[in-house]
Amino acid sequence: MEKLKSLDAFIGEKKVGTLATYNGILVAFEYSDKWLADGYSISPFSLPLQKKVYIPKIDPFDGLFGAFSDSLPDGWGRLLVDRMLLKNGINPHEIDMLNRLAIVGNSGMGALTYHPAHKQYLEEVSMDYDRLAEECARILDTNYSDNLDELFLLGGSSGGARPKILTKIDGEEWIVKFPASIDRKDIGLIEYKYSECAKKCGIEMTETRLFPSHKCEGYFGTKRFDRILEASGTTKRIHMLSVSALLEVSHRIPSVDYSTLLALTLKLTQNYAEVEKMYRLMCFNMYAHNRDDHTNNFSFLYNETEKAWKLSPAYDLTYSNSLGGEHASCINGNGKNPQLSDLLTLADKIGIKKTKAKNIAEFVRETVHEELGDVEQYQ
Repeated sequence: MEKLKSLDAFIGEKKVGTLATYNGILVAFEYSDKWLADGYSISPFSLPLQKKVYIPKIDPFDGLFGAFSDSLPDGWGRLLVDRMLLKNGINPHEIDMLNRLAIVGNSGMGALTYHPAHKQYLEEVSMDYDRLAEECARILDTNYSDNLDELFLLGGSSGGARPKILTKIDGEEWIVKFPASIDRKDIGLIEYKYSECAKKCGIEMTETRLFPSHKCEGYFGTKRFDRILEASGTTKRIHMLSVSALLEVSHRIPSVDYSTLLALTLKLTQNYAEVEKMYRLMCFNMYAHNRDDHTNNFSFLYNETEKAWKLSPAYDLTYSNSLGGEHASCINGNGKNPQLSDLLTLADKIGIKKTKAKNIAEFVRETVHEELGDVEQYQ
């Protein structure tokens, strides 16, 4: 593999700017003149739309800005990339972050693409979900798979820890997840139940399905919100940023609470309807015991037509714990056993009226109880 020293970042056909290695480990960035004239800030807090060379810190993204780190696979996807490199006689530790972006090319999450790309010549693959799930389990358990090329093509740019593939269904792009080695075998069914419950709680989500299996209760799938199938039949990519990328913080270390998430939503969107969406999601995570609520599990989308940021549809909702069994994002300083009073305190601080905040919280609590019953059964 030829190691690149610079890359151009694009959104659609428009060049956003250039990335280049700096001091051997950092990846500097500069907007293109054309993008400065008619584009937008791809990361409002760390990459404002200005004519300058931006130099990142080494932490928390190994010398990348968060906006570009979001393009890289995390967890399962990175495992597949590293296995593919090893298969081709390349030491993954010798591949810097800029060249990892070149491996992603145009297959990353969100709208950003990178040129030139390290091309992958892979064949079209089939959609036997049980077989793919077996190959995922084999990689996790034995470091080997007969279908590594296939899995890399399907899931090499995906984020998150659980095995997953990115695929097209009826012309639209979906994510389908498989159980990790530590998961319950019915994790797909559980996440599907959580998604249906969240929708009934008034939380925006894309379409979700439980894909059939002969070996378990099914595999959870969700339509991607960073891709839109237009009337012309073409797929439009949507620029997105995780909270981790926006704030330039690692999702692996709890460093953000819901007070910050609510304030960030208001500052970025300038829209109280979006703040209420975040508040409702906080209520759901509390009552449904979804405690893996770290900064990579909240994202914002940029609407180019409206020139505005909006909270993305919810994702990764299931029974979960973070460090010490607490919420990764604590609620009014309480991560272990937050109560309604904590929800209402944060609502008051951000300017949501007490009556509305209480009605939302109680509606979510009752809906979770009706739809999921005692959530401890899903642990």
